[in-house]
Amino acid sequence: MPMIQRIQSAPPVWKYPEYRPTDKTAIFVPCYIDQFYPHAAVSMVEILDRLGVRIDFPSGQTCCGQPAFNSGAWDEARKVVRVFAKTFADYDWIICPSGSCTAMCRVFFEHLFPDDPEITGVGKRVVELTEFLVNVLGVTELGARFPQKVTLHIGCHGRRELGITDQPVKLLKNVRDLEYIELPHMEDCCGFGGTFSVKFPNLSLDMGRAKCENIASTGASVVASIDTSCLMHIGGILQLDPQKKKIRPMHIAEILNCR
Repeated sequence: MPMIQRIQSAPPVWKYPEYRPTDKTAIFVPCYIDQFYPHAAVSMVEILDRLGVRIDFPSGQTCCGQPAFNSGAWDEARKVVRVFAKTFADYDWIICPSGSCTAMCRVFFEHLFPDDPEITGVGKRVVELTEFLVNVLGVTELGARFPQKVTLHIGCHGRRELGITDQPVKLLKNVRDLEYIELPHMEDCCGFGGTFSVKFPNLSLDMGRAKCENIASTGASVVASIDTSCLMHIGGILQLDPQKKKIRPMHIAEILNCR
């Protein structure tokens, strides 16, 4: 099966195998998207379908184990990861609309199972949607049209662990009638950080408010991201501010799927 290899530590550089139409390809829909943003997953499926990528949705999939892993509950995380690895064992590609969950699989499964190549091998076959489109398929234009001013937030896991920086930008800049506005201090964390926002709510909110100030400064009507977890945090803070509540958070797949 194809194996993605990390060949440089900082910044991350990955060697992608060639995609073949005969490859077995699945989608992994993370918890946040499944429960709160299913339309983002639907957009991903419709995009892949138009590109001729045949996909499966294994019904046994659950969580990638990240919440337990980030909380230090590694024994519990291992149980979840074993289920994930068993569910996706037969697939060459596992496409995920989340940089955070993709990083958990591709980078951190190895922390939990350093001596189990079968489990880490499954993790290394997980790819985030925009990197699959740009780096694997070589697609940067999807025929989308979205007449709005859009800025972009790239979450920490996607940026720092996967090296996702240019891929979403290239895709957005090729959307017809979309005006892309670069977000000041884009590399700064939004403050969500999963369980971090629960353990340190005041710090999380301060970081989120700073991020939202930068978003508002662009004059954009939409803030896009590859992570719905970040968008949920950012969107909640925007809604609490009468001056910012009209700014709409959207997963990038929704924009790329607009016709």
